[in-house]
Amino acid sequence: MKIFAISDLHLSINNAKPMNIFGPVWEGYLDKIFSQWNEKVKQNDLVLLAGDLSWAMRLEEVVADINLLKDLPGKKVIIRGNHDYWWKSISALRAILPENFYAIQNDSIRFENVVIAGTRGWKGVEKGIVLSPEDQKIFDREVLRLDMTLSSAKKQMREGDKLICMMHYPPVGFFKDDSPFSELIEKYKVDAVVYGHLHGYKNVPTFFVKNDIPYFLTSCDMVDNNIIEIMEIK
Repeated sequence: MKIFAISDLHLSINNAKPMNIFGPVWEGYLDKIFSQWNEKVKQNDLVLLAGDLSWAMRLEEVVADINLLKDLPGKKVIIRGNHDYWWKSISALRAILPENFYAIQNDSIRFENVVIAGTRGWKGVEKGIVLSPEDQKIFDREVLRLDMTLSSAKKQMREGDKLICMMHYPPVGFFKDDSPFSELIEKYKVDAVVYGHLHGYKNVPTFFVKNDIPYFLTSCDMVDNNIIEIMEIK
């Protein structure tokens, strides 16, 4: 089983928000992603979608965007991004998800020899950033949610399992300084981290290793709309 990732698809079947207004990298971007997806991914593989799946505002609106992905090969795992306003109740979301589509919120899910955990995260990981009281409240809550999802994952893990953490916001700043998120990632001995959110940066690495843990930035425009292989589970 192979594990792939791509994020920030910003689908908009019912919302008419074309992404090509943000630059040429978005021209025909879904065609390229879907072509690679069909070429690389097998039915038993996993595809991690780390937030900002859709511009939809309500749950009933996101169904068409989810259906755009449902027949692509592989099992799809999603977490919430900052633009996923349609994501309100996890139970309501899971009720409309098609077969082989999974959502994580404060919990985790196990597939064969890998456990997937995840949370949205929040801005403010860079050293010296002073958040507003409201943003600090959200930041602190997301730290607690990361602890919850990783704790859930550890309870599911068996000997030899791999643990992958999905976040939408970057868990570390541009200079890779420690943050409450990276400290938890290291505490729980995560094997790989997948995140998104960043767009349009020229000098931001899409892959780096921090304290022996690989981090993958998978915002589709940042990886030239290539679906990224994270690892293979033998």
